[in-house]
Amino acid sequence: MARTIIYTYKDEEKRLTFSYQQHRNIHEAVAEAEGIDISEFLKMEQQIEAISDTKAVRNYRDNHFRKLGFGKITLEQRENRGVGKK
Repeated sequence: MARTIIYTYKDEEKRLTFSYQQHRNIHEAVAEAEGIDISEFLKMEQQIEAISDTKAVRNYRDNHFRKLGFGKITLEQRENRGVGKK
């Protein structure tokens, strides 16, 4: 199911359709949308995942994307609907 990412890049808020079938996480999706190659970042992230906890990986990811010019990166909230409602 596709979701919407709301992110800020160089002080401009943008929206992007996101699916886990195309990207591993929302950070990869926004980097691709802005034409940024993050292959070296992904290698380092895997190394940190192998030796550290999730908090260290999250801090590394957040700091790296802040340096690239990204601000807030989040999934848009889903609207909760009752059963049988569209």
